[in-house]
Amino acid sequence: MDELLLRSLTPGVLAVLVRRGADFAAAEDAVQDALVEAVRVWPGKTPRDPKGWLVTVAWRRFLDATRADASRRRREDRLDEEPAPGPAPTVDDTLQLYFLCAHPSLTPSSAVALTLRAVGGLTTRQIARAYLVPEATMAQRISRAKRTVSGVRFDRPGDVSTVLRVLYLVFNEGYSGDVDLAAEAVRLTRQLAAAIDHPEVAGLLALMLLHHARRASRTAPDGSLVPLAGQDRGRWDTGMIAEGVGILQAALARDRLGEFQAQAAVAALHADAPTAEETDWVQIVEWYDELAGLTDSPVVRLNRAVAVGEADGPRAGLAELAALSDSLPRHTAVAAYLHERDGDLPTAARLYAEAAHKAPTLAERDHLTRQAARLNAGLR
Repeated sequence: MDELLLRSLTPGVLAVLVRRGADFAAAEDAVQDALVEAVRVWPGKTPRDPKGWLVTVAWRRFLDATRADASRRRREDRLDEEPAPGPAPTVDDTLQLYFLCAHPSLTPSSAVALTLRAVGGLTTRQIARAYLVPEATMAQRISRAKRTVSGVRFDRPGDVSTVLRVLYLVFNEGYSGDVDLAAEAVRLTRQLAAAIDHPEVAGLLALMLLHHARRASRTAPDGSLVPLAGQDRGRWDTGMIAEGVGILQAALARDRLGEFQAQAAVAALHADAPTAEETDWVQIVEWYDELAGLTDSPVVRLNRAVAVGEADGPRAGLAELAALSDSLPRHTAVAAYLHERDGDLPTAARLYAEAAHKAPTLAERDHLTRQAARLNAGLR
């Protein structure tokens, strides 16, 4: 396989798709899919017109993705802006597709990636960011998943845990503001909870409701991010919070703790505090201990470091942070916050500026830049 040839052809193929009317991000995804297909097919026989071959395959991938996206958007257009309370009466085809894509022939990570791309409507870049892997790696993973299930009979649906993972990631992308999928994820999780008696399904639904209840307060009128401590708690949806807490309590009473129930417990403690200063950080640390035991996730340990910094002081939080890799997303932002809490403002300002350069979204970058500017102004 001539990798130099592929690399040299990529810009021209991308340009052709853009000239044909594809937006740049979608064209990039399609070209990545075509390159992965070339790596699989070309070792046997390189086509006579390599660029023409890549253009044809990439354009077909783009059309397939466009049709899938249009279908998803039509489903979203039928939704109200906020999810309605109470159980859903029926399970629609969308939820069934989630189960079918989570096929037993796929590994859980591949099934999640395929479902997010094919049904959830997320781009390869968004999925890669959620998995903390390079975009090219995720493109290959999705392509392998597609090849695995090609020709397979979809008569054995996947397991619930894989579908829950997909719904959780779709909700997080919607909640981040990149795409508006949060309400759709809540709707589908309601349907799943109505169809399956499973404590982790209930835990995920509770977690989504508790986060979704704060959505209106997460941004200022100018679109800037508002951290949890600075949010107007009077704008939180108390009805949704009450529903989420009730669902969580019923799930915890079954004594079959899972990661989504533990995350929901943390969210419930934040929702229960009348003010940020009255947050029960000691109990939140205890729930993060439970969560770390269930998942051994470095992201969980990063969040736990913040909680320790609030419960036991910023130096204790910095000690916890020192044990974690500084390559973790938002590690630098957490370090900046804890140094500010500890009174080391020059270090905090420098770290906020550094974190801004690493921020995964424009809103986060702007927020961190403002934090750095605020501290620097006070140091003059």
